[in-house]
Amino acid sequence: MTLTLSEAQAEVDRWIRSIGVRYFSELTNLAQLVEEVGELARVISRTYGEQSFKPGEATELSDELADVLFVLICLANQTGVDLTQALQNNLAKKTLRDVDRHRNNPKLSLPPDHPSAGSEELNPPCP
Repeated sequence: MTLTLSEAQAEVDRWIRSIGVRYFSELTNLAQLVEEVGELARVISRTYGEQSFKPGEATELSDELADVLFVLICLANQTGVDLTQALQNNLAKKTLRDVDRHRNNPKLSLPPDHPSAGSEELNPPCP
């Protein structure tokens, strides 16, 4: 199933009103968001970092990302933020601000003889 941001906002709103009864307060949802980001950090830390998973510990990165997205959409819905417009505005802001910033950052450059220089596999595009 493919959803636009607007469709996702509407779908979450329908779910909240039919299953969740009502939105939690903005402060409660902020605490929920922090909790979900912590769970996401745990999965990333154990998947890509040095720690290992505990027996029976959740390991699904996609599920943790979806939990973060769900609460973020809840916050957007209850505060009247159109995420499509907000993201478009944010990308436009970043484009103007950062047009040369990252390209000119020597910390992001690889030496020409580095095996990954010019390789798209080093930083694959987001799906």
